[in-house]
Amino acid sequence: MLMYNIAVLGDRDSVLGFAALGLDIFPVQDAAQAQQQFRQLAGGSYAVIYVTEAAAQWLQEDMDKVRTQLTPAVILIPGTQGNTGEGMRSVHRSVEQAVGSDIL
Repeated sequence: MLMYNIAVLGDRDSVLGFAALGLDIFPVQDAAQAQQQFRQLAGGSYAVIYVTEAAAQWLQEDMDKVRTQLTPAVILIPGTQGNTGEGMRSVHRSVEQAVGSDIL
């Protein structure tokens, strides 16, 4: 039986607490490290990848490629720097794409 995992990618302070929940954490410090780690996670056994909004700014092209696939689901979360609103904009885009109009 195939088991899927959940990953959390972002700066160390933002992702560390998720380890207590049993999620796999992947702290990154810069764009190159974030891109390399995200590509490995997206090609692996992860059904869900949580990405901090700050790290997502480095990964836009990679995340756009993954959005057309069934898995993994990429979900943006606020980091320790606060909420930029990008996570909610991402949800709006996904709903609009799935439904055909902005129902939110």
